[in-house]
Amino acid sequence: MKKRDFLKIPLQASVVAMVYSCGGSNQQEDIAEEKTMVTVEAVYRQDVEQSRTFTGTVEANVKNNITPHTSVRIDKIFVEVGDRVQRGQRLVTMDTISLQQAKFQMENDSLEYIRTKELHEFGGASRSELDARKLDYDISLSEYRNLTTNTELLSPVSGVVTARNYDNGDMYSGGDPVLTVEQIKPVKILINVSESLYTKVTKDMEVSVQLDVYGEEEFTGKVNLIYPTIDANTRTFPVEVIIANPDERIRPGMFSRVTLAYGTENRVVIPDRAVVKQTGSGDRYVYVVEPDSTVTFKKVELGRRMDDLFEIVSGVDDGDIVIVTGQSRVTNGAAVEIVKQEERL
Repeated sequence: MKKRDFLKIPLQASVVAMVYSCGGSNQQEDIAEEKTMVTVEAVYRQDVEQSRTFTGTVEANVKNNITPHTSVRIDKIFVEVGDRVQRGQRLVTMDTISLQQAKFQMENDSLEYIRTKELHEFGGASRSELDARKLDYDISLSEYRNLTTNTELLSPVSGVVTARNYDNGDMYSGGDPVLTVEQIKPVKILINVSESLYTKVTKDMEVSVQLDVYGEEEFTGKVNLIYPTIDANTRTFPVEVIIANPDERIRPGMFSRVTLAYGTENRVVIPDRAVVKQTGSGDRYVYVVEPDSTVTFKKVELGRRMDDLFEIVSGVDDGDIVIVTGQSRVTNGAAVEIVKQEERL
């Protein structure tokens, strides 16, 4: 009996060793099979048009407030808000009583001046009397001319009436203008451009403009004015953009996006699918597959978006292999298995 028990020991040990050996082999295979399968794409450089977009509000090219020079009663207003007017068109007539009185006074002062001048020539009036009559006449003539201008208010520009603040018979005594006329052909947009672009923006350069009200439709404008100073607080400088607006579809007050294009840069571009946003921050990352099939998590600075591509300002090099599908199952430093490498046409 003891001999048989002795023989069982190495047999049991042998069985345990065999089981352990088989189990270890399976574990190694499981470890090998733990590699995440991913799809990748090689990134490359290309010339990318450089542009920046800035927001602004459409304004009239010229805005005129139509007002008389003095307090006077309004006789008749000939236009309403929304009416198109031409330069030189009569818009308002004011009460003529003051004008008639001023005309009478001017004519009377003129006669007094002429009479005093004749008397002075024959010694019947002193030089001081002549000068006084001349001054009276000059003052009344100026008043008459001023009221003549105020009796008929004309439009200084061709445009659209955008405000009417009085009715016929109202007394104008200052404050709001009687009418406001705005020239909307062309229109202008004032944008604040980043200081870094100061040397890249030039007068008459073409720009692309989009208006929220018209969706993706693009309008062409040009830089009309570049302000010579930079705001020390915002590090921006104002730029005025002009749009011809021949059909007057663009109106003051519309929200706009102005895109300035200022040359090209040779940049790495990557598929947008490769970009991962870090939770809780605005940082963007990509997974780069190294030659040993491990993954490196790299932070990138994005530039322009071009359809399904992103321009990369920094973080990825030309020729890097980036993961485009399977990132959610990969951690930094993990080994992966490439099942497919996509090629961009």
